[in-house]
Amino acid sequence: MREFIEFFSFADANIRFVTVGSVLLATSSAVVGCFTLLRKRALVGDAVAHAVLPGVCLAFMLSGTKNPFILLLGAFVTGWLSLITIDFITSRSRIKEDTAIALVLSVFFGIGILLLTAIQHSGNAAQSGLDKFLFGKAASLVGEDLIAFSLVAVLLLVTTILFYKELAMLCFDKAYAKTIGYPVRALELLLTTLTVFAVVVGIQAVGVVLMAAMLITPAAAARFWTDKLSLMLVLAALIGAFSGVSGAYVSYTAPAMPTGPWIVLIVSMIAILSFAFAPGKGWVSRLLRQRRNKTLILEENLLKLLYHLGEEKQDFHLPHSLQQILEKRAIPKKQVSAGLSKLRKQGYIEKTPAGWQLTLQGQRRGERVVRLHRLWELYLTQYLQLASDHVHEDAETIEHIITPELEQRLMEELDYPVLDPHSARIP
Repeated sequence: MREFIEFFSFADANIRFVTVGSVLLATSSAVVGCFTLLRKRALVGDAVAHAVLPGVCLAFMLSGTKNPFILLLGAFVTGWLSLITIDFITSRSRIKEDTAIALVLSVFFGIGILLLTAIQHSGNAAQSGLDKFLFGKAASLVGEDLIAFSLVAVLLLVTTILFYKELAMLCFDKAYAKTIGYPVRALELLLTTLTVFAVVVGIQAVGVVLMAAMLITPAAAARFWTDKLSLMLVLAALIGAFSGVSGAYVSYTAPAMPTGPWIVLIVSMIAILSFAFAPGKGWVSRLLRQRRNKTLILEENLLKLLYHLGEEKQDFHLPHSLQQILEKRAIPKKQVSAGLSKLRKQGYIEKTPAGWQLTLQGQRRGERVVRLHRLWELYLTQYLQLASDHVHEDAETIEHIITPELEQRLMEELDYPVLDPHSARIP
C-alpha cells in the first residue's frame, strides 16, 4: 500500500504520462467496445487493430517523422478503410462476415509487416521505436503522445455521450431506428469511426496484437454485471481505468515488466472473475441456481408422489414407508432420503414409526403440483392435439415452473375442468 501511495505522490513526469495515457486509452476503448460488443462485431476490433499498421508505416514513409498526430492520421485512414472493405465484401458477395474479417485482417497486416520491414532496412535513423505499434510500449509515452491521445479519448467520450440514445437504438433495434427516421447508415459510419479511433488510440500502449482485448474485454466483463447500457458503459470505463492504473503500477514497481501486456492481463483477470462470480449470469450463480432448481424439482416430485399414494389409499395422512416411495418412482435412494429430510425440516411431511406422511401444508403443496401436471396434460391434448399417452413427460417438465398467474389462465382456458385426459380428478 505504501508503494502504491508513493507511486502517485513521487512518480516522475514519465510515470505520470504513462499512467494518465494508459487510463485514457483503456477507458475510451472500453466505452466504444461496449457498442461493438452489443452489435456482435467483436472480431471487427481485431481486424481494425491489425489494419492500422500499414497506415502507421505509410504515414512515417511520407512524412519522415514519428509525429503522433501524423501517425494516428495514417492509422485512422487504413483502419477505417478496413471496415469499409469488410462491409463492401459482405454486402456485394456471398462471403460471410467472419471470412471477410479474416481476409481483411491478414491482407492489411501482411502489407503492414512488409512496409515495416522495408522501413527497418531503409537505414532511416528516425524509424527507431516504430515497431512499438506492433507489440505496444506504453512506457515510451511522452507529453506529445499524451496530448494526442487525450484529444482523441475526450472526443470518443463526448461523442458517445452526445449520441448515446441513437447508438443505443442502433445496437438494440436497428429496424425500429430506421422506421422512426434515424439515419441508420450515418450512425453505423459514426460507430465505425469511433471504433477505429479507439483502436488507433490504444495501439501504442498494447500494440496491434493485444488491442482487440482492450476493446472487448472490459465490455464483456461489464455485461455480466448489468443489463442496463448506461451502467454497462460506466462499469466498462472503470474496469478499463483500473487496469490502466494497475498496469502502470506494475511497470513502476518492476521496470522489466511491460505496461501494455500487464494492462491486458489485469483486465482479463477481472473479466474471468466477472464470468465466474457476477450475480445472475456468472458460472457460480448459474450452478447454484441449477442446484436450487434440482432440489425444488426433487421436493415437489416427492410431495406429488406422496399425494398419489394418498389418492390410491384415499387417505392423505396415511404413512408410507421408504420402500413404498422407492417402488412408486425410480429415484435414487440417497436423493429420496435427502429430499424427505429437507421436506421434514420445512414442515411439509412428518416421520412416524410407520413411515412418512404429509402434513396439511404438504398436502396443499403436493395437491398444487398434481393440479398443474394434470392441467398441462389436458391443455396439450385439447389445444395441441397430442395423444394422451404422449403428454406425461412434457407435463413432468413444466409443472415445476408454472406461475400462479399462468395457472389461473390455464384454468380459465380449460373452463375449470374436473378430469384430466386419463380421467383422473384434477384437484
